[in-house]
Amino acid sequence: MATLEVNVVAADREVWVGEAKRVIARTLDGEIGILPGHEPVLGVVADGETRILTPGEDTIRVKADGGFLSVENNRVIIAADQAELL
Repeated sequence: MATLEVNVVAADREVWVGEAKRVIARTLDGEIGILPGHEPVLGVVADGETRILTPGEDTIRVKADGGFLSVENNRVIIAADQAELL
């Protein structure tokens, strides 16, 4: 089964890194769901919660404010101004 490589970073530190089956994030255009094989995309992160579903069926919740989201080649990078695990 294909997975996503996810990196969530704040301006001053790494918040979470790992594999995921799915990522749901808030952007200025609304929520975006990302699965393995997703087309490349770049978006502006809106204040709110990002949910990451791991291969072990755990849900990681991250509060992210500002920054951007990048998706390419099954890699998701969320580079937020501020971010913290919930």
